[in-house]
Amino acid sequence: MNYVSAKWKEHGMSTVSYKKLWKLLIDKDMKKKDLREATGISTASMWLGKNENLTTDVLLRICDALKCDISDIMEISFAGEDQSNNEEDEKV
Repeated sequence: MNYVSAKWKEHGMSTVSYKKLWKLLIDKDMKKKDLREATGISTASMWLGKNENLTTDVLLRICDALKCDISDIMEISFAGEDQSNNEEDEKV
């Protein structure tokens, strides 16, 4: 768990994960560079870690480029939920 995730969890805040996006890119045989070119978003916006804030515009551009729903690229873990599955994923 990174520092931001730990702080958010400590304060009972929900967290965001973009692991689904990275898995979708693999399934579509795309690289981050391909997604940047398809969406016109900056390299800085592609540094997506847990709890990174993105504008709705960037999220919609990604969904348009990948022809997917927002739930296909991100996941929210609500405060107070059992985080055991997410913590296991982070060890990989």
